Amino acid sequence: MNLTDQDKSILRELQQDASLSLGELSARCAMAQSTLWRRLQELEKTGVITGRVALLSPSKVEAKLCVLASVSLHEHTEAAINAFASLVSQHPEILECHKVSGGADYSLKIRCRDVDAYEEFMSHALLRQPFIRSVTSSFVLKEIKSTTALPLQ
Repeated sequence: MNLTDQDKSILRELQQDASLSLGELSARCAMAQSTLWRRLQELEKTGVITGRVALLSPSKVEAKLCVLASVSLHEHTEAAINAFASLVSQHPEILECHKVSGGADYSLKIRCRDVDAYEEFMSHALLRQPFIRSVTSSFVLKEIKSTTALPLQ
């Protein structure tokens, strides 16, 4: 789908604040509410907009510790990959999972209350799995930038 300048304007505003009313959004995008509503419907129908969420402060919901974990599997059979994908989907601590190139097979972004909670998660959820060969963890010391907004050129 080719995005128009109006579409990009709508998407930029929604990425900043998805709670805007139709009236507020139409004013910010300088378009009629009826036009805006039709564009929103089209953006949702075509899958450009996949959902609208509330972003939470990790420190206020006991998820202050952020860990970036590199995971390597013992083997790359379909069964092992499916088991790993199932494990990832079952644990809300795992916010992101990416299959990557390089030394590891996957990169995970994990949020926990503290180091003790992460150790418990590692010991019981990850390292006991027969398909996981190794996990290398890096603890985030300071978050410089965190955004969910995608760049719209």
